[in-house]
Amino acid sequence: MITSLDFVAVPSQDAERARAFYVDTLGLRPDDRARFEFWVGGTCFGIWEPARLGMEFAPQKNGHWALHVDDVAATRAQLEGQGVAFAGDILDTGVCHMAFFTDPDGNDLMLHHRYAPRT
Repeated sequence: MITSLDFVAVPSQDAERARAFYVDTLGLRPDDRARFEFWVGGTCFGIWEPARLGMEFAPQKNGHWALHVDDVAATRAQLEGQGVAFAGDILDTGVCHMAFFTDPDGNDLMLHHRYAPRT
C-alpha cells in the first residue's frame, strides 16, 4: 500500500515569485534538475501554474501543509522578520505546536513541531 508522500503540487500565478519564497524565504532545497521543484525531507514540492494549462488558479485552502521545524516560535519570529504574516497565535494542541501562514499565492501552510511521543 502507500508508504510515503512523493510529491505535492503548489499552484501559483507566478512560478518565479513562488520559487523565491520557498527557496529564499523558507530555505527549502531546490532540485538540481527542475527549476520549479524543491525538497522538504523526502517530499518534493512542485510549483505549477494552472493558467498555463488553461485552468483557473485557486490557492490550496484548509489543507495546510505541515512543515516540520524544531522550534515553531523561533522559526515564526525569523520568518516574520522576513515579512511573512501569520494568522493568529501559535496553537498548542497538547501534542504539537502549529503556526499558520500562507505563501504569496495564498496557499495555506503551517510550521509544525510534534513534542509528544507517538503512541
